[in-house]
Amino acid sequence: MHYFISSLLLALLLCTCGPAPETDEQLSGSATARRPNIIFIMSDDHAQRAISAYTDELTETPNLDRIADGGMLFRNSFVTNSICAPSRAAILTGKYSHLNGKIDNLSPFNPDQWTFPEALHEAGYRTSLIGKHHLQAIPRGIDEFRGLIGQGSYYNPVFVHNGDTLPPAEGYTSTVITDYALEELRRNAASDQPFMMLYWHKAPHRNWMPDTSDLAGLLDKRYPEPATLRDEYAGRPAAAHADMRIADMFTSHDLKVTGEYQNPDPGTGGATFIQNPNFDQVKNFDRQLGRMTPGQRAAWEPFLKRVGEEWQSVKGTDRELSWRYQRYMQDYLASVKSVDDNVGRVLDYLEESGLAENTIVIYTSDQGFYLGEHGWYDKRFMYEESHRTPLMIRYPPLIEAGSSTEAMTLNIDLAPTLLQLAGAVVPDELQGRSLLPILQGDTPEDWRDYVYYRYYQQMNSYHRVARHEGVRGERYKLIHFTEPGFEGYELYDLQEDPQEMENRINDPKLTAVKEQLKSELREKREELKVTD
Repeated sequence: MHYFISSLLLALLLCTCGPAPETDEQLSGSATARRPNIIFIMSDDHAQRAISAYTDELTETPNLDRIADGGMLFRNSFVTNSICAPSRAAILTGKYSHLNGKIDNLSPFNPDQWTFPEALHEAGYRTSLIGKHHLQAIPRGIDEFRGLIGQGSYYNPVFVHNGDTLPPAEGYTSTVITDYALEELRRNAASDQPFMMLYWHKAPHRNWMPDTSDLAGLLDKRYPEPATLRDEYAGRPAAAHADMRIADMFTSHDLKVTGEYQNPDPGTGGATFIQNPNFDQVKNFDRQLGRMTPGQRAAWEPFLKRVGEEWQSVKGTDRELSWRYQRYMQDYLASVKSVDDNVGRVLDYLEESGLAENTIVIYTSDQGFYLGEHGWYDKRFMYEESHRTPLMIRYPPLIEAGSSTEAMTLNIDLAPTLLQLAGAVVPDELQGRSLLPILQGDTPEDWRDYVYYRYYQQMNSYHRVARHEGVRGERYKLIHFTEPGFEGYELYDLQEDPQEMENRINDPKLTAVKEQLKSELREKREELKVTD
């Protein structure tokens, strides 16, 4: 019955939309007003494990959970390329990196190519992007742009507003972004024109700086260590070579030990960053303290004093790695809390203004993140923690509250989904598939059985992660490393080995599985027009 009613509502919705309106008079019509509004919320580097709708083992996120509780939680949501800017490009274009051209964080993004915000703009929507953009040039079709410059700062961030650089906005970045988002929502609430807002947070991106309001008691919090924190990477040479170990984090920039600007061992992977002139500008926390107001610095002083004392007591001991992990998690999860708190402000406004019933709310991240699994922070690898990304969608007229799905979805599916829900044309060249039938509780029989992944950034760049591609099915995963010196395959049985500790590529028991997955990989490359 729910599926029938939802289908009927959608049919009525699409019928009332008709073609895109061409005049202001048409935009104010009742048919246009019935089209759904869209708030697309995205954070940066938010692991599924740091959202209590997925698991409460680490933290509580009551406001993000409101989206899942009122809509659908996607339990098997993946990205096509686990790195910030390429993932954002994939979301905007509905295409894999090799077709949209944004293969890594260093290559340019072509702002003149088709994006779903531009399509919605042409269909009569007011469009906005508030927060972290990270694609340099502003995509076409954005009516209101308030974007951070590059990665942005956690404190007193600088924004570009429709091409003009603004003075630093005093405050904490998650709060400031939300202030701007609410300003835009109030303007939208006073209009009959449907709107689409990209409300994109910086947090919890490295270097995980909590708000001053969350510093009290933070150093007393303790989190369970993952079973693979001390992984030795047996049978996985590319993983062993990667430079993203918590043991090698910068003591100042990452762990907030002021006055120490290098890793304890300059021969570790962290030296990669020290030699990079771009990263040299932010490698110590003292520089970031210099951005703060006197009041903000005063709030940090007792916190930093205790951090320094703790560091001196554990430095060089067998307790150091555990301390580093706790410091990382304390700051990371406090940064997540700031996102959750501010998303709550937006959800509250939707309810107070009467917009909630006719507004699609999406929450996702540009990719997942390692929270100590395999001894790591960061992302990039096709291993589960960064290949997965959170996804939850709420839209009361269509989606059953508290529902969930196990269907394998990709970030490129969001563009066709939103276009279809808005009654706009979905271009044939998009590589994602609309999630509409899944949102209605009816996963198509021909839904994908495997997802394809590819990471392009070169080994001599940040974090030294070898280039690779692969396919993942419900149970098995095949990764093909193509980086010279690391060529080879890895095979995992996710049912028996969910932590991906045993590479079974040479296991004779899985010979048939290996050949099947290699065949799937070849077929996916051909289907998706992948070239080298």
